[in-house]
Amino acid sequence: MSDVSGGLELSCGLAPGADFAGLAVLAEELGYARVWVFDSAALYEDPFVHLALAATRTSRIGLATSVLIPQQRSVMAMASGITTVARISAGRFRAAFGTGYTARLTIGQRPMTIDALAAYLTALRQLLAGDTAVVDGKPVRMLHGPDLAAPRPIAVALWLSVFGPRGVALAEKLADGIIGAPHPTLPTATIISGTVLDPGEEPGSARAREAIGPWQVVDWHSAYAHGGAERVDALPGGRAGREALEAAAPEGERHLVTFEGHVTHLTDRDHLLLDHIDTRTMVGGPARIARDLGHLASAGFQEVIYNPTGPDVSRELAAFAAAAQS
Repeated sequence: MSDVSGGLELSCGLAPGADFAGLAVLAEELGYARVWVFDSAALYEDPFVHLALAATRTSRIGLATSVLIPQQRSVMAMASGITTVARISAGRFRAAFGTGYTARLTIGQRPMTIDALAAYLTALRQLLAGDTAVVDGKPVRMLHGPDLAAPRPIAVALWLSVFGPRGVALAEKLADGIIGAPHPTLPTATIISGTVLDPGEEPGSARAREAIGPWQVVDWHSAYAHGGAERVDALPGGRAGREALEAAAPEGERHLVTFEGHVTHLTDRDHLLLDHIDTRTMVGGPARIARDLGHLASAGFQEVIYNPTGPDVSRELAAFAAAAQS
């Protein structure tokens, strides 16, 4: 879906699971430009498998990742996976990477460093180009025969999800685009959540809160992960949510429940926070949504990745696509 407002592309982001390919088909029918798939081994199924399934059931819509986590796969395994999806999708694939903020925290580890991300992406580019890279002190190269993979170089755009100055500097050196703040030279996408209200529906309705809740409660999850009790208790409703979380697991295992249901569904603990979430941002009737998208285009974004959640993701996809064209 190009030229939604001011030339802005409207794409969508979805978790890899049983419904992914079917929702990708729907997104294509609705005119979305691209469907981005999440990557977190502790939370979702394998993104490459679902991208391949979606590629066989669609013909136009772009496919992308938001975002691949390098430390979940060796660089050679990543190169092979990218090559596979690029072939099956006939060139519709874009691979975006990040340091693994949530994916790493869910297994009790810190995100990877910018230097490690730079080394990984450099080696990946060399492999996809058909060159020899040095990995773990040894030269490696894609050895796939002509009947086992497309010939190198593999033409896939590599993006980065970056926000700080060091990340942006890395993107300027190695990436074809970024998910982050608008950049003067690199194409830039931003991730949003929201819901289109039914006629007469209020932003604070139970349906709207359920629809946007999985993304909105992330602020409380992140506050606990980074600042513990003091930081999360400072947020509205934070103490009750924290106490419920701490009751769910012993201290050494709380990383296993902090991001449970991350951006896909609400736990019972999350329901305690729904009265406190933001119901103003990207929540409104079709005219309001179209206006908000126009503001993002004016700010310098080229693409918006809309992430529908709630009990009826198909409804959210259809309503948002219609609003974007209003």
